[in-house]
Amino acid sequence: MMTLNIQLFAVPFRKVSKTRKRMRRSHNAIVAPSMVKCPNCGEAIKPHRVCPKCGYYKGKEVVSKKEA
Repeated sequence: MMTLNIQLFAVPFRKVSKTRKRMRRSHNAIVAPSMVKCPNCGEAIKPHRVCPKCGYYKGKEVVSKKEA
């Protein structure tokens, strides 16, 4: 008796339409990160982060910066 060594893969029954494919991928768009101005020095930083330029967060010095 002859045995066939065939692997069966899942094959879609119908073609996925352009609209359905694009709706599935609609959340993959790239968005620019939101930026806010540091209230202490005015540098553009990400919200809820310590300012890398002056070291302040919410009006308090968190990281001391050395004067060069």
